[in-house]
Amino acid sequence: QVQLVESGGGLVQAGDSLRLSCSASGRTLGTYNVAWFRQAPGLEREFVAALRRSGGYTYYTDSVKGRFTISRDNAKSTVYLQMNTLKPEDTAIYYCAASQTTILSNTRSPGGYNFWGQGTPVTVSA
Repeated sequence: QVQLVESGGGLVQAGDSLRLSCSASGRTLGTYNVAWFRQAPGLEREFVAALRRSGGYTYYTDSVKGRFTISRDNAKSTVYLQMNTLKPEDTAIYYCAASQTTILSNTRSPGGYNFWGQGTPVTVSA
């Protein structure tokens, strides 16, 4: 079992950048598929980015392509989400997630992940 803790969120202006971190403990992160999701008030939890455990394959929702980058440092048991050119519509609580058994068809689905962090809020003002 792995425990995940997000950090790095905050209040920023449109166009600014943030780097979110998700620190894992309890188990080695290297064997896990990892992902970021976000949830705005009153809305469904939505997929943001994912990184498969093998091959370095990344996946992004269309609205963040070219602006966000997911990466990992297995030696530090940490997954990152670099967010550039932030927009007000990026405002949400951001959650990291992990699973050792995510099938490809569930890469973009919350149901594909069984370990979750507590979330870190990101607010982008216009």
